[in-house]
Amino acid sequence: MSTTTRNQGPNQPGQAGQAKDQANQALEKGREAAGHAGESLSSAASAVGQAVTQKASDAMHAVGQKASDATHAVGQRAEDATSSVGHGMQTAADKVREYGPHSGMLGSATDRVADAVEGAGKYVEDKNLSGMTDDLTNLIKRNPIPALLLGLGVGFLIGRALSSRS
Repeated sequence: MSTTTRNQGPNQPGQAGQAKDQANQALEKGREAAGHAGESLSSAASAVGQAVTQKASDAMHAVGQKASDATHAVGQRAEDATSSVGHGMQTAADKVREYGPHSGMLGSATDRVADAVEGAGKYVEDKNLSGMTDDLTNLIKRNPIPALLLGLGVGFLIGRALSSRS
């Protein structure tokens, strides 16, 4: 029994040192694993953040595209409507010529009115809304004072009409 105790005596400090070394190695490996896990978590969070940002960007782009498409569709309907109005004015001019007097002073007045309505109808049909807007802008730029006075007069008349209703 004394041999066994002697063998265990010197081996105990050696085994304790080995256990301590193994514990330190395990601790170091645990720290490394925790560091790698933290890096992996950070990378995953970054990837998720980038994916969320990309999805939000894509959604905003899609919303912007839908709004642009809707605006274009409304604009196209307005253009089609003005074209239809122009065609209708030309048809009205034809009806004025057909049913109006053909001779005398009233006949020539009818022709002038029909010509004016037909010309306006062709203008509206050809220019559409965007062309008429451009023409109006150019007219206002060429004649700013009369345009301002006309705008004030129309505003005054509208204000008066609205206040008399109240």
